[in-house]
Amino acid sequence: MAPGGAAGTVHVVGAGLAGLAAALALSRAGRRVVVHEAAGQAGGRCRSYFDRALGCRIDNGNHLLMAANHAALGYLEEVGAGGSLTGPEVPLFPFLDLASGERWTLRPNAGRLGWWILVPGRRVPGSRPLDYLKALGLLRAGPEATVMAVLGPGPLMERLWRPLVVAALNAQPEIAAASLLLPVLLETFGRGGRWCRPLIAREGLGESFVEPALATLRQRGVAVGFGRRLRAIERQGGRVAGLDFPEGPVPLGPGDSLVLAVPAPVAESLLPGLAVPQGSSAIVNAHFRLDGPAQLPGGAPLTGLIGGTADWVFLRRTAEGATVASVTVSAADALAEQPAEALLPRLWRDTAAALGLGDAPAPAGRIVKEKRATFLQTPAEVAKRPGCRTAWDNLRLAGDWTDTGLPATIEGAIRSGRAAAATLLPAP
Repeated sequence: MAPGGAAGTVHVVGAGLAGLAAALALSRAGRRVVVHEAAGQAGGRCRSYFDRALGCRIDNGNHLLMAANHAALGYLEEVGAGGSLTGPEVPLFPFLDLASGERWTLRPNAGRLGWWILVPGRRVPGSRPLDYLKALGLLRAGPEATVMAVLGPGPLMERLWRPLVVAALNAQPEIAAASLLLPVLLETFGRGGRWCRPLIAREGLGESFVEPALATLRQRGVAVGFGRRLRAIERQGGRVAGLDFPEGPVPLGPGDSLVLAVPAPVAESLLPGLAVPQGSSAIVNAHFRLDGPAQLPGGAPLTGLIGGTADWVFLRRTAEGATVASVTVSAADALAEQPAEALLPRLWRDTAAALGLGDAPAPAGRIVKEKRATFLQTPAEVAKRPGCRTAWDNLRLAGDWTDTGLPATIEGAIRSGRAAAATLLPAP
């Protein structure tokens, strides 16, 4: 039942993955749901679009999932896109040191007992088994600890922890919250290598996470409105009483509820006094359409890069049959201020090295900048994350910036939407 009585309408504001996940969970339970999205499309920072310069669809950002991401994989199964991800059958992570030219592949064993750290050919070159055991220090680290303070400098920091932290937390280890790295390791390496398999969208994020979700919601009778920017929230007596859109006000009855699934700054502007994480961290992506065949080492869909500008290179085929090499640079505030004309050749050099293309001329490329990709995931800002419940009994929050216990990732966003929905449904 809705808070306060009958099961009324739930208004979900925001059609990013948090909002879509909430709408799916509520509609699956039989609730009447209406979704309002300010933009002209769904997906938020997880979407695809056709790029005319490249002549194919690309993602606005690159997102790596792991086999342990049960919420994201369950979401895909629910919308009929369970087979839309691709990745190696075994856990492996190829790396290239751009400065030295050295290549290696991190290969955890499938079982929970991590004997792979005893095998030189499976672990990071220059590391020792005892180096990996430093990660146990995360179990007793306080909420104010940074990753660097717990794990310390050394070859393993530069060749494993830093790439992992930058990818998962979008922050350098010197400032990143150790409390957010711990659940990542517990749910992946801590459960065994089979949960560490890297997965990416076979065709695109839109084809996996967005279009199938919208189709499922339509089948369930959920109305999704685009170009509907919420201007204000009317509150009366501890409840949300109405929503103000440019198209007109929407009153909320006694049984109606609101799931506010918008970015933290938007939520703060709509709810003065709401404490949210401050600051942001940028991600820069580059997409190159390749003219000929290309392959990453071992046929893997991705390679980590050390000692250059790029962090990861992803390789995939688009729906149009094109081969696209996509590059991600996280924690990229300074890089995001540079013009695309300067970034493209710089990132192509790293990409060509990863693909073994040497001095091949740069193909057609596109730079995509997300200057506010995530909140700044430092200990101080992590402490400000609110839960899904609010001071208003029919208002819930959702988003990767809320207190999911995870970094601001696809998995965290989907879990936040599900958590918000669960509080508006009868207890099982």
